[in-house]
Amino acid sequence: WPLTVRKEGHTEHGRPRQPSTMHTYTLHHGSRPLLISVPHAGTEVPRELLRRFSLAAQGLPDTDWHVDKLYGFAGEIGASVLVANYSRYVVDLNRSPDSQPLYERAPTSAVCPTHTFKGDAIYLEDEPAALEVQERVAEYWRPYHEALEQELQRLQAQYGWALLWDAHSVASEVPGLFAGVLPEFNLGTRDDAACPRAIADALLDLLTRDGKYGAVLNGRFNGGYITLHYGRPAEGRYAVQLELAQRVYMNEATPLQWDEAHADSAASMISRLLEAYLKQGLVPPPHPP
Repeated sequence: WPLTVRKEGHTEHGRPRQPSTMHTYTLHHGSRPLLISVPHAGTEVPRELLRRFSLAAQGLPDTDWHVDKLYGFAGEIGASVLVANYSRYVVDLNRSPDSQPLYERAPTSAVCPTHTFKGDAIYLEDEPAALEVQERVAEYWRPYHEALEQELQRLQAQYGWALLWDAHSVASEVPGLFAGVLPEFNLGTRDDAACPRAIADALLDLLTRDGKYGAVLNGRFNGGYITLHYGRPAEGRYAVQLELAQRVYMNEATPLQWDEAHADSAASMISRLLEAYLKQGLVPPPHPP
């Protein structure tokens, strides 16, 4: 699913957007201090690897379907956008490269996962051994994270600060991950470690006052590796993860079915959140003496 940008040429905030395309990701450079990361919308799988996948895994059921398309408005607000091309079953970009656990009391899938969210085996037979995992990390994981880090550095050098928005979605009900039905908008800041609480509260308040969607801050999804690793408020870098329940913008019964009316409404709300994020983050914290 390629990134959709509704306006070509110049953004309304300044200079032209010059996309950089690697085989592992696509990066569009924006003109404001905001980077949107989309690590789990990729659907590419090397042919030789796909042959090893089980029938349950070949449909890539845990994909963040259409999230890159949902953020197609990003060019209009001047945001940079980094989108992964490859499936999370090849390598999970929101995990530590050495598969260290992300949470104290909850299991974390590996950087090269072996089971779907439903618990089905991804591989017919041989799971990736340590050497294969290292090779995949080198080929798919590191280029994405190098691009992410370099773009944040560019934004920080130009503006003095940088905001990261990690964009995700998940099925509304995944018994293997959480109980019950997920709220529509799930904001995560790693319990304030990645972004000041005042900013996160302002985003949550915007959702609550609007009243159209259910929302929670630092609930079941409080941020993964990307939010934890790149959110450094003391250095003028903030990070927020948004995990959307997929019913907000698509027909969950048919993962490829984009719901235009619902998606437009969701995109409008996300755009408002991003503008609020930029406004709230206008004054970065002072550097420590």
